[in-house]
Amino acid sequence: SLQDQFDNLEKHTQWGIDVLEKYIKFVKERTEIELSYAKQLRNLSKKYQPKKNSKEEEEYRYTSTRAFLATLNELNDYAGQHEVISENMTSLITGELSRYVQELKQERKAHFHDGRKAQQHIETCWKQLEASKRRFERDCKEAERAQQYFERMDADINVTKADVEKARQQAQLRHQMAEDSKAEYSSTLQKFNSEQHDHYYTHIPTIFQRIQEMEERRILRIGESMKTFAEVDRQVTPIIGKCLDEITKAAESVDHKNDSQLVVEAFKSGFEPPGDVEFEDFTQPMKRTVSESSLSNSRGDGKPEPKFGSKSKGKLWPFIKKNKLMSLLTSPHQPPPPPPASASPSAVPNGPQSPKQQKEPLSHRFNEFMTSKPKIHCFRSLKRGGAGPEDFSNLPPEQRRKKLQQKVDELNRDIQKEMDQRDALTKMKDVYLKNPQMGDAASVDQRLAELGQNIEKLRLEVQKFEGWLAEAEGKLPVRPEQARRQSELYEPQSSCAQDRESPDGSYTEEQSQETEMKVPATDFDDEFDDEEPLPTIGTCKALYTFEGQNEGTISVAEGEVLYVIEEDKGDGWTRIRRQEDEEGYVPTSYLEVYLDRNAK
Repeated sequence: SLQDQFDNLEKHTQWGIDVLEKYIKFVKERTEIELSYAKQLRNLSKKYQPKKNSKEEEEYRYTSTRAFLATLNELNDYAGQHEVISENMTSLITGELSRYVQELKQERKAHFHDGRKAQQHIETCWKQLEASKRRFERDCKEAERAQQYFERMDADINVTKADVEKARQQAQLRHQMAEDSKAEYSSTLQKFNSEQHDHYYTHIPTIFQRIQEMEERRILRIGESMKTFAEVDRQVTPIIGKCLDEITKAAESVDHKNDSQLVVEAFKSGFEPPGDVEFEDFTQPMKRTVSESSLSNSRGDGKPEPKFGSKSKGKLWPFIKKNKLMSLLTSPHQPPPPPPASASPSAVPNGPQSPKQQKEPLSHRFNEFMTSKPKIHCFRSLKRGGAGPEDFSNLPPEQRRKKLQQKVDELNRDIQKEMDQRDALTKMKDVYLKNPQMGDAASVDQRLAELGQNIEKLRLEVQKFEGWLAEAEGKLPVRPEQARRQSELYEPQSSCAQDRESPDGSYTEEQSQETEMKVPATDFDDEFDDEEPLPTIGTCKALYTFEGQNEGTISVAEGEVLYVIEEDKGDGWTRIRRQEDEEGYVPTSYLEVYLDRNAK
């Protein structure tokens, strides 16, 4: 029936709207995925970006790390394109389709309202026709009964004439009513047939046509949205391709030769390699005796030892005098003082007199010196000792030249900044002089004077550092006091290596299991400062009070409990820590150590 068709169309159009809403939900979830992906990419790029004013920025001078930085930047742009995808899909698809769904629902409601109205109208016309038909049928039956009654009355001789006339009039009246009902029924029938024709051939087809057009527009709209879905992705594909091309270009710019050369330049010291060690002839007893006794007599006699003559003097290690080299060839640690009960604390400046040990052959000491590796804690103790000299004379020649050049460039930039400020204030003052209503020209005089003083100070600083730079580059002769300061700087002063001279000027050798070298503080000291603190391996209790006056040592009070972070390596010293940041060496004999291998 027609009503069944309306029900089918209503169900189908509702299903079409559900499909549209499902597609809108799908696109919305896709936009959320794109935004989440873009956010994660941006966070990833930000996470691996170099931190400002950190050592990571220095690492980005290498082509490989610069390529990685370019990759991070391009990845950030790549994430931006996914945000564009999300924005375009939201505006062009979900937003448009959501508005269209609301319009579609209103249109569908109107069409089915018109259909129901037309259906109700034709049903009303049908009811009117049925009522007219029943009335005509009833009137016809009444007229027939009235006619039959009149005929019976007229044939009956016992009925009066007046009753017959009355029956005749009633029969005529009923007949007239039947004729009127017939005419009304005929008119109602014609009207119904006309309405029914219009209903089935005009109104309903028009409504169905509108519903069909509405449905076709819905299908077309969802197809266009799917096309837009692909076009939004396709629009950003060229930009994403450019991002990938830039990443490829950055990768191709990696230059291994350049990076390795930068490493060479960064750590090049400028030191001369040590000269050849002369042969010591031990086949002659007299020469051997002289060789072994030279360490203790050379300083007292004031005569240089011929074993290390002028030919090789100064070539074993730059800026280190011969007697200092000899002290390096002996044990690098000052021996720990014995407990207070065993010796007088006045024997040496920082503790009791160290017991004399049996001397070892010089060749054995030299082999230890050449094969030993510097300990990391030496660098840490050097750094803790304080900042280096202003002229960077504590650095190797090449590193010193670079530092001085950087300092000169930095000062020149500061001068330029001050001059720019002075020029700006000078122009402001001229404006104030020409237009007093804009400001007081005298108000900038004090600032101009300060800038002039700052510029003069900076220029003096530049001259000072340029002089040191010229000296480092060999343009000026090295001053004697400068050379002497450099030599003394490289003498062992810390806990890493001590110059052990007896009060009479002779040298003493002390027993040591390993040799450590005094290394000047350089740029890579910061690497040791930034390293993780050593883990504790146990605890200890101070048996005696120890005044740690040497660099690298730490003072402890009797009965104090501390953490052990490095056990005795055979040199008589144990490395301990107090709190989180105070650490140093204490004689092992002054401590009662409790090692715990499982301690953190």
